[in-house]
Amino acid sequence: MTAFLPSYGDRSLAEVMPAVLRALEVPSFAGASALPIPPARAVAVLLVDGLGSELLAAHAGDAPFLSSVRDLGPLTAGFPSSTSISLTSLGTGRPPGAHGVLGIAMRADDGTMIDTLRWARHGVDQHVDLRDTVVPETVQAQPTVWEIAAGAGIATSIVGPRAFRRSGLSRAALRGGDYRGAVALGDLVAEVAAGVGGSGRRLCYAYHADLDTLGHLHGPGSVPWRNQLRLIDRLAVMIAESLPRDGQLLITGDHGMVAVEERIDADLVPELQDGVEALGGDPRARHVYVRDGAADDVLAAWRETLGPHAWVVSREEAIGNGWFGPVDDAVRARIGDVVAALAGRSAVVRSRAEPMLSRLVGQHGSLTTAEQQVPLLFATAG
Repeated sequence: MTAFLPSYGDRSLAEVMPAVLRALEVPSFAGASALPIPPARAVAVLLVDGLGSELLAAHAGDAPFLSSVRDLGPLTAGFPSSTSISLTSLGTGRPPGAHGVLGIAMRADDGTMIDTLRWARHGVDQHVDLRDTVVPETVQAQPTVWEIAAGAGIATSIVGPRAFRRSGLSRAALRGGDYRGAVALGDLVAEVAAGVGGSGRRLCYAYHADLDTLGHLHGPGSVPWRNQLRLIDRLAVMIAESLPRDGQLLITGDHGMVAVEERIDADLVPELQDGVEALGGDPRARHVYVRDGAADDVLAAWRETLGPHAWVVSREEAIGNGWFGPVDDAVRARIGDVVAALAGRSAVVRSRAEPMLSRLVGQHGSLTTAEQQVPLLFATAG
């Protein structure tokens, strides 16, 4: 059993937007990515949450358009292969170890456990907004590709759910673009068309979440999931048809997904609690923060308890093995003292601290090909 490591610096999500900016003739990104994206005046990038390469290949009949266009991938999502990490890699052109968003739940620099999707305190019943105390622009201080594009004179727009316009994750990963809120597929298509229409160089990024949602609830490959894939295929057709003649469309995903069959409950297993100060990450990729002096014992206990169900390593081993890419010293402590990447179809859940997340059928975050590999699809007008 071998972990499938991300291809940082070569074929990961972090290489997509530098290649797009190179295609738009942004000098600072010239030669920054080897991905073969040709020059264009206008580029639309559609990210479909949960669109993994293996899932797309297995259900090609439900997505005839997506399965027929040129695939420049597969790419790797990065670790953990979950939404907030992947969106920040895409939005900064940097791997997780450089941008610092390192888990769905992670320990911030002041010790606060933060849910990076909601930018709220993790593990409490009530919603505690952390945008003013764990400031997104400080947590993720690198310039975004949208800021770089706008600074180079490119008309830059972002299309996503209205509720995400000023979210902490949007501020960390997407700042710099003109955010245009969408509520359904119809206005998403219209906003992308407006984003790439008109004169001058243009870049429009769009995000669609529903495939991931149905995969979590019903399982990837389920009938509801397949129905949603059919709708996304039509969405991609409509966006491609709306492109200007000198425009192009790139379609990718932030991760794949697996259907979980075995749940190990960290809230009920004493061996997974001894010496542990806080538990972050998500069910397929856990950050284990330990009490002083307990690192070796916790590492041994997690390895013995999880056995063949996970790759369990120390923080130093995870960094040395390249799980996060090159790691900036400023964000090193955000990584767990022990890191567990789940194998097969297992998950480390928390029935008390994360009751809703623990019940989900579909999960992602780890170092399997099903979760890591995402497509990079290329289409032009017509």
